[in-house]
Amino acid sequence: MLCAILASIGLNAQTVKNFELKDIENSTRTFADLKGEKLTVIDFWATWCKPCNKAIPELNKIYESYKEKGVEIIGINCDGPRSVSKVAPLSKTLQIKYPVLIDINSDIKNELNLMAFPTLILVNPEGKIVWIHEGYVTGDSQIIIAEIEKHLN
Repeated sequence: MLCAILASIGLNAQTVKNFELKDIENSTRTFADLKGEKLTVIDFWATWCKPCNKAIPELNKIYESYKEKGVEIIGINCDGPRSVSKVAPLSKTLQIKYPVLIDINSDIKNELNLMAFPTLILVNPEGKIVWIHEGYVTGDSQIIIAEIEKHLN
């Protein structure tokens, strides 16, 4: 929790610049094309990360509940060259409903100084990061929903 508080202090002016990554179908996608009208949740994850794999089904539920309200979720996978081949099959197994992009060198994650997997960031329409959440344990989906609701109102 302290990490999340300290991270949010450092986020005051941090913004997500438009980026371009390949999705799991190898199509080029940009943040500008994918971002939500009101909010964007970006989930930085890896196939080998057990908390990431527990979070994804909950993010699917959140996506289904909030996509009509202008909230988009983007998964950014940060597997390296040795395990990137597992991303598409795992995405299909987990039935991820939102776009999954591949950041094989963790360029976006590093640009934002994110350290842990999973890390969720909540981005407003101007691209400003308004909230960050590291890790995932059972019950965190309620915290995520509360933050989405707070920033939608």
